[in-house]
Amino acid sequence: MTLTGLGYLGFHANSIEDWTSYGAQFLGLQLAERSAGALAFRMDDRKQRVLIHGETDRRPIFGWELEDGAAADRLATALERASVKVNIMDKALAGQRRVAGGLTFQDPGGNRLEAFYGPEIATDPFTPGRSHSGFKTGALGLGHIVLNTTKLDADVAFYTQLLGFKLSDYVTKPFRAMFFHINGRHHSLALIEWPEQSIHHLMLEMFSLDDVGQGYDLALREEGRIATTLGRHTNDFMTSFYSNSPSGFLVESGWGGRVIDPANWDAFEVVEGPSLWGHDRNWLPPEKREQAAQMRMQAARENVRAPVQVTPGNFEVAAGACPWWGDVKKAAE
Repeated sequence: MTLTGLGYLGFHANSIEDWTSYGAQFLGLQLAERSAGALAFRMDDRKQRVLIHGETDRRPIFGWELEDGAAADRLATALERASVKVNIMDKALAGQRRVAGGLTFQDPGGNRLEAFYGPEIATDPFTPGRSHSGFKTGALGLGHIVLNTTKLDADVAFYTQLLGFKLSDYVTKPFRAMFFHINGRHHSLALIEWPEQSIHHLMLEMFSLDDVGQGYDLALREEGRIATTLGRHTNDFMTSFYSNSPSGFLVESGWGGRVIDPANWDAFEVVEGPSLWGHDRNWLPPEKREQAAQMRMQAARENVRAPVQVTPGNFEVAAGACPWWGDVKKAAE
């Protein structure tokens, strides 16, 4: 694969002060740097992961990681052959991004993409803005990004044919969406067919379900903060809720995301809809919101269930045994 993960993101904000509290005290990021017109947040050992700026260029920045400079050269050649305009990062921009180097270019929808290598690693430990167990990053990247697009087919061709994304699965109801992976994370990118070009949401995965629950408690105390209620997805098994960010897009705070084997994965349609339960989406039109609710009810009637995804050392097997449940499991094998 050409790209290895989602490395960093940059967003415009009319007031960066709103992001100061939202990013640190609500999401649990670490405010690493602050200037008159910009903020930089950490979420692990990287010097920065999320950038907030008040510049006149309101376009978001999507930073995708490459293995090294040679991979950057190969990608630049492939993009130029496809008539995509490519610029090499100068030292000033690479310094702002805290990376050794990279490229800048656009997708068919006009989103600013940056492919970089050599991220700077911090020497001091990550200190979250609120108490939690940490974010699940590493080889999986910082999380996933979901984009609304009016050019779904063109975007799919661009991301798969030029950038190496692979289809994980897709849904057609209550909206058309496609999910793509570039590493073991079920999806690092998803595209939703929509009447406008915009960011739908950013997902940050936490190590503990309690971290998500405590964030949900914080959201319940702020009127209008919750955009999508607590629920669980059908495709990546994430238990999560979505909050309204100061930049106008949603942020999904999740736990228990599915990790796949990219070499042995076949894409398929998820017919049960996007969520097993919960996730009431108040941003949807009323008719689509009702359709989504009916799909969840149908999944419940059909006893649709999914395994829980846990990491080693982060779970305990419950004591005791249930003979009835054991028989059910044996019969299903």
